This record gives sequence, C-alpha cells and structure tokens, in this order.
Amino acid sequence: MYQFRLCLLLFISAIASLQAQKPKKYNASEIYEAVQKLNVLGSVLYIAAHPDDENTRLISYMSNQVKARTAYLSLTRGDGGQNLIGPEIRELLGVIRTQELLAARRVDGGEQRFSRANDFGYSKHPDETLEIWNKDKVLADVVWAIREFKPDVIINRFDHRRAGKTHGHHTTSALLSIEAFDLANDATKYASQLNFTETWQPKRLFYNTSWWRYGSQEEFDKVDKSNMLNFDIGVYYPSKGMSNNEVAALASSQHLCQGFGRLSQRGSQQEYIEFLKGQPLDKKESVFEGIDTSWNRVKGGKAIEVILKSVEDNFNFKNPAAHLPQLLEAYKLIQKLDNKHWKAVKTKEIKTIIEACTGLYLEVSANTPNAAPNSDVTLNMEVLNRSTADIKLLSYKLSTINKGISKNMIMASNKKLNFEEGITIPANSNYTTPYWLNKQSTLGMYNVEDQTLIGLPETPRTVLVDFNLMIAGTPISFTKPVIYRYSEPDKGELYRPFEIVPIVSASLSDKVYIFENDQQKEIEVTVKAGKDIIEGYVQLAYPNDWEVFPQKQKIKIANKGDIQKVTFTVIPPKNQSEGLITPMVNVDGEFYTDELIEIDYAHIPFQTVLIPSESKIVRLNIEKRGNNIGYIEGAGDVVPESLRQIGYNVTIIKPEQISPENLTNFDAIVVGIRAYNIVEELKFKQKFLLNYVKEGGNLVVQYNTNRRLKVNNIAPFDLKLSRDRVTDETAEVRILEPNHPILNYPNKITSEDFKGWVQERGLYFPNEWSNEFTPLLASNDKGESSKEGVLLVASYGKGNYIYTGLSFFREFPAGVLGSYRLFANLLSAKKTDNPSIKK
Repeated sequence: MYQFRLCLLLFISAIASLQAQKPKKYNASEIYEAVQKLNVLGSVLYIAAHPDDENTRLISYMSNQVKARTAYLSLTRGDGGQNLIGPEIRELLGVIRTQELLAARRVDGGEQRFSRANDFGYSKHPDETLEIWNKDKVLADVVWAIREFKPDVIINRFDHRRAGKTHGHHTTSALLSIEAFDLANDATKYASQLNFTETWQPKRLFYNTSWWRYGSQEEFDKVDKSNMLNFDIGVYYPSKGMSNNEVAALASSQHLCQGFGRLSQRGSQQEYIEFLKGQPLDKKESVFEGIDTSWNRVKGGKAIEVILKSVEDNFNFKNPAAHLPQLLEAYKLIQKLDNKHWKAVKTKEIKTIIEACTGLYLEVSANTPNAAPNSDVTLNMEVLNRSTADIKLLSYKLSTINKGISKNMIMASNKKLNFEEGITIPANSNYTTPYWLNKQSTLGMYNVEDQTLIGLPETPRTVLVDFNLMIAGTPISFTKPVIYRYSEPDKGELYRPFEIVPIVSASLSDKVYIFENDQQKEIEVTVKAGKDIIEGYVQLAYPNDWEVFPQKQKIKIANKGDIQKVTFTVIPPKNQSEGLITPMVNVDGEFYTDELIEIDYAHIPFQTVLIPSESKIVRLNIEKRGNNIGYIEGAGDVVPESLRQIGYNVTIIKPEQISPENLTNFDAIVVGIRAYNIVEELKFKQKFLLNYVKEGGNLVVQYNTNRRLKVNNIAPFDLKLSRDRVTDETAEVRILEPNHPILNYPNKITSEDFKGWVQERGLYFPNEWSNEFTPLLASNDKGESSKEGVLLVASYGKGNYIYTGLSFFREFPAGVLGSYRLFANLLSAKKTDNPSIKK
C-alpha cells in the first residue's frame, strides 16, 4: 500500500486507527447519552455536495447537545477530488471517502446518506453541473432521502442564491434541497418510491450561513440577522470530557485523504442558520420550535415517555443493568406503536441500550477473511452475558440456512458460551463490493436501479447471524454480521469485514501500457485464487490491429489466496493506435474478468472492490530526450509509473536526498502535485532545486494550491498562484508561442494533442508572473476570460524552470496520448539543441 504522505502524526490516530474497525462497546456515560437520545423524537438532515463539505460542528451539536437524530446527505462520494494518502483516484477514491465519512459520523454521532451523483470534478455553475448530472435522478434521490429519513428540519450547507459564485455542485445541492422540500410530500412525484416508503413534509428549511459567505467577519457583522437562529456550538460535554468543537475536530479529521486533520478548538463559538421556508419561527430559540420532539408525538408514546424519563432522571451509572426491567417494558410498548417510522428507529436504539446495559457480547468470526460462493466456512460464535440478568439463548439462525438452531441455554453471568458452525456460501451469493460500482456508470451518474439500495453508504452485509434471546421473560433478537477477527504481534487484535469474492480474479500490472515505438512488450497478468485448487487458462482480449502471444496460458493454483503470474508478449501495430486489453480467466468453462482491489488504510475498515480488469494499450508516436528523471513526490499520483511507461528511468527523490550532489545526476526533475503544500522539508530544500536550475537543470513543477504553501517562493522569479481553473476538458487550448522549442521539440504539439482529455484541463493556474516567464498555452471555460498561466517557462541561469497546472496526474492514468507527448517535451526542455528551431 502506498506510503502515507501525512505520516499519521495527527492526534486522531488514537481514535480513528485500528479501533475504528472494532465493535462499539458502550461505557456507562455513553449508555446514558443513548437513553437521552432515545427520549428525543426529532430529526435533522444536513445537505451538501461532497465529503468534507459537512459542518461537523453543527452535526455534532444537533446529535450530542440537542440529541436529535441527525444525518448528512452528501450528494456525491467525492470521486473527483485528489488523494493525499495514496494513488487511488476516481471510483476508488470515492470508496475511501465514503468510509472516511462513516468514520466521521461514528465520532460526531450522525448518520450518513448519499445520492447517485458522480463527482466529475470542479464545476463553476449549477447549469454546468446539471448538464452532467441527471437532474431528475439526483432530485429523486434527495426526495427519497427525505421520505426515508423523515427530517423535521433540513439544513443546507450552501446558499442556493449564489449560482456561479462558488462550486457548481455546492449550489446545486442547495437548489435541489429547496425543490425537494415540497416534492417529498407530493404523492404524484416519484410515485414508485411509495412502494417502499411514505410521503413526508419537513417543517423547516435553513441555510447554514457564516462570515465566509460574506467575505469577512466585519461584513457579516453588518448583515441583518433577524431571520437567523444562532447558538453556541462550543458547549462542553462533561460526560465526554470534550467540548462540541473538539468532537467536531475529531470528526472532520477523519478526512485524511483530503488533508483535513486539524487542531481541536475550545470555547464559546456562535453558529448561524438562516430560515428559508416552512413554518415561521417566533421565538427563534430552537430549530424545533413548535414541533413536539417528545414521545407524545406518536400515539401510545406517553406511557413510553413516563418509563424512559424515569430511567434518564435516575440513571444508575454504577449499574446500568438495574434499569433493565424498565427498558424491557418500554421495548414491548415500542413494538405496539402504529407509527412504523418511529417504531423502527426507536426499536434499534433501545435494543442497542439493552445490549449495552446487560454487557451482552455477541460475535461471529469466520476462520477466513473471505470466501467464494460454494465455499465452506467455519464460524466461531462467542455469546456472553456480563450482567446478573436472567438471559437465555433460545436459538440462533444463520442467513445461509433456512432453519434456526435451537439451544435453550441459560446464559449465566460472565460465563462465556462458544459455538462452532460450518456453513457453505450459497452459489448465488453476490460478491462483496460497493453496490454503486456494479454497473457501468456515466461521467455524472452511478447506475443503481434497486430503490432500496439508493442512498445507502455501503452494500448491506448478507452473511448474518440472528441471536434469539429471552431476557427476563421478554423475547428479543440481535443480528450480527460475520466478521474476521485476528491478531498481529505488532498491532494486537484486529478486525476485518467478512467478504464474498470470486473463485478467481485477475489483474494487470499497469493501467496504461504505452508503446513508444513498434517494439513488443511483455505484459504480466496476476491471477489470484479465491478458493483452493484452481485450474484453467488465461487469455487476453485485445484490439484487432494488435498481436498477442501465446493465445492462452495454463494456470494451476493449489491454495486460496495464492497467486500465479503469467506473461504475454504484446506486439503493437506500426501506426498510432489505442484500445483496451482485458485478462480473461477460464475455470470450468466460465470466464472471470474482474480485478480484486484491496484498500487497506488503518483509519477505515478494510475494503474489497471488484472492478472490470482492463488496461489501456497505446501505440504512441513519441520522441523524447534525456533518460534519468528525478521525481519528488507530493500528493498521490502515478506520474512516475507513467513516465516509466514511455521509457524514462525515474528515481523517487526523498526530501532528505535533495542535495546539490544528488540533483546533478538527473536530466530533469519533476515536482509532484501539491508537493509544496504538504512536504514540510521543501522549505529547506527549495534553494537546492532552484540552484539545480541555475546550473543548467530542467525543473518541472506541477500544480499546487495557493493556500498553505510550505515555501515562500516556489519559483526563481515572481509567480502568484490563483484559483483559476478550466473545468471543461474539451475547452479550446490556444498555442500562444507556436515557435517555442517546448512546443516543437522533440514532438510537434498541436491542437490534436489536447483531444480526449478527462475531467479538466487544469487547475490553480498562476494569474500573475514576472517578465522572465513566457506563457505557452491559454484556455478558458465558456464565458470566462483567457487563462494564460496554463504552462509557463522561464530561463534561469543555464537551465529552465517550468510551472504547469495542467492535470497530467489525471491524463496519464487515462492514457491520453497528447499529455505524454507534451510532458516528454517538458522533460526535454534543456535538450533543445535542434538548430532548426528558433529559441
């Protein structure tokens, strides 16, 4: 796994690391807080566009101070962003960010939901966003989230009145929320949803405003706040030993791949929300003004409230189990409620409290982390009652078996019961993989047709065990997913989700293979067994104008989890060509074409992702000069691997290796994306890089953001970064200096080289620079001024300094031909000894 750039020095590691994957164990204070929340029947839905958009301070406040059921609806999974901790981008980054959101919600007490919108990258206007997203489907998903969650109050993160002044996704999230507020209660809209849920009318809609909306605190102080509520979100929680803002900082800091680790804050702080529509506010003291959030809001709730308020008011912190008779009585009354929504919500909550009060420990661990359909698995069950309560294990039922297994065993206090059961994974079992990746997506939308899955953060687990208990005469059941529990000497006890995988998977060593000439290359296929004793053969699917030898290769793998590597010789055509190559593994007459990707970071649960195994193969007409390239890594990208594809010898230069002596070994040095934002040591090493240029070197610096730069001067001359970007990947790229050597040598760069680009042209272009720089290219989105900081070059001493915001880090993995040709020219800049080109 890619080495962490952040080194996880952040204080959050104590909370978010391996503990995040272990089952939750409640202490007395947490049980008490759960009882408090059980007595509140109010709900808040917070809506925005991306992971990290959410205001964790407000979510935590609503969940922990107000005790409301609180959820965050993120329209996207953040697939279009950058990754500061590893090489995963696009769909795999979305998987990571989904899990980071879930980790944040485990800290701040909220729940998490999504729509089917695919984060395609930065957008400058809602109109542009909705040209790519399917508005009707995303709006339907917002309506579905409202109907399912049934919020009394909705809070938008962004202002629907600021179209064109901020990220188009942001404004779109607010606009759709405004529209869905009324549609959710209209039975004629998205009527098919009503086969699974009911209409719902939220009571109020707010906008979570603050000083940044107005540019400064001074400007915000002048704003008329008569239509706003404000409250102190710096409140201190004695039961937690933390303030609300400290909890919020821990939650926000789960977004490691975005570099959101931050210092916690303490002390009073005001938060503002602006009323937009719904029932007007009179006293302006609470979002729930005039809304009954007690048990009285449901028929039959009064009796439940009497019982549970007594538990709350007289809570026994020394022995929470003392409240078991009252809790069981309330549980039975909740089962009689006519209100299906609150019955389901509160049943789940009170069962968690009963389980915690009795110290119940119910765990099902498989003897293997994964298994293929038709495979046998041994389950080890641990059942323990750590209270003096009268509890009996009546039976348990495995989801893979129709009949329950009767036990009728008394669970004596602190006497562990262990059971072992063998199961066979059903042949028709679905593989464990993110459900939104199961079908081909578009640029703007994931393809999910099952209404019951839409919006869920994860694919529901299917291998489960129901434990049927009798607690003090009350029958009650608890469902537990099968997990895999193990230990490592240097890490202790660890947990992983139990996964269902194919019997075999295949992967190629690279996602793009560049053939810079017509010479053949060896391409390696790795086949991994998902069960014991795999025999078959592998062949490749490839374009007609290419050749592959041999046609088939036999495979034989004895043990599950082992791999076998086979190599094919691939011969490109004489002329430029591109296509896809796919490994196909045949076992018992059935072809398997998926790649099994494992994402293993300590701050999120282990993730298994199945995606089609395919790579792009490109016969590219390209020339290059120089051979030895030094690469200084920044945020995660695959630029070094991509440069190796076209024949460069690339050496990763660690910050401590940056010295005048080491730098002289390279024909060119490339600085990775956002390196000046995240590599602290560069503040001390920048002088050596600039001196390398002065002495005749060629330095290529890729994009950095204009905030939190670690160096005072990223260039030898004045250069100011901006937030300018070109988000339309088809926007015209104008050549400003057609005779400049970089655009002519060793490859002639034309408009053809800017065809087929993905997601964007580039980002964070400089908008001011000294006369020493020459701008070579310009581009702009529709209706905007020309951005001429796309690619800048300056002579410094004997060498060349090049700065570019072009998104090579996205184009290389997509196999975009022109991006390779242009980058080869950048690396050859100091090799421009062709006398026919005027400098």
